[in-house]
Amino acid sequence: MSRFTRFAWGILGYTLLVILWGALVRATGSGAGCGSHWPLCNGEVIPRAPEVETLVEFTHRITSGIALIGVVVMYVWARRAFSAGHIVRRGAGASVVFMIIEALLGAALVLFELVAHNASLTRAVSMALHLANTFLLVGAMSLTAWWSAGAPAPRPNPDRRRIGQLLIAAVALLFVGMSGAITALGDTLFPVEELRQGLHQNLSPFAQTLIQLRVLHPLIAVLAGCYTVVLAWSIHSAAPTGDTRRLALGLSVLYVVQLIIGGVNVWLAAPVWMQLVHLLLADLVWILLVLLGAAVLAQPSASGARAPATAPDAAWSRR
Repeated sequence: MSRFTRFAWGILGYTLLVILWGALVRATGSGAGCGSHWPLCNGEVIPRAPEVETLVEFTHRITSGIALIGVVVMYVWARRAFSAGHIVRRGAGASVVFMIIEALLGAALVLFELVAHNASLTRAVSMALHLANTFLLVGAMSLTAWWSAGAPAPRPNPDRRRIGQLLIAAVALLFVGMSGAITALGDTLFPVEELRQGLHQNLSPFAQTLIQLRVLHPLIAVLAGCYTVVLAWSIHSAAPTGDTRRLALGLSVLYVVQLIIGGVNVWLAAPVWMQLVHLLLADLVWILLVLLGAAVLAQPSASGARAPATAPDAAWSRR
């Protein structure tokens, strides 16, 4: 791999760790550790004599800032290493946009006090939107690294039927992730010690809205999973290239593992460490789906029409 590709994959891995730390902030109720101040922490650049919650939240802000700087560096590097109009430039540019939106959403959560023990529907919606943007961010970063490693760019005449199927899977996984974010919020605000207690909460007609919404996530996850796994196996069976087949196989296997982990998470009453594992697998499933979509887009349509081959990018060739 080139130095740029190694850096792109590295900053993606680091961003996934930052995302997990953000989930830890929510799961431990540390979102108000810096008060309602942003970008300052309790009105200070560096908090003095901080409590544990403050340290957790302040660490998340610092690591998030480093991730933002890393993505900007990736974008500048892409502009220097690849010629105008190159697909890697577009991926890096999209990564910067989604990273800035991610930072603004995080700031809004703090400034509007949608953190800690806030159990409003507004917070639930904001968490779902935050998760959706997170998926778009890691998707753009994954594509940037993938294309920089020499993966072919999308063809002008892809298989439209496959693309439509993949778009349905992508929307379904977005809904799975967004419902999962709401479920995780409910688990944080209304924790239970065992499965029986959680079922009693969910079935109660007087349950809080966030508790009632928790029931939907497993159902959405199973339905979306069935569709995604069947689609992945269909692509695997018809795929002419090794990368496409490997991505399809990896997606189907990892989603099955994710469903099992989700069931264990419910059985154990959603301990914090299991929530983090569940979130990491959700991010990896999404990345595999995005890369699989990119691989399918790079294939010719079923009619056999092919786009003319292009010469390697000049800037890339020099590297």
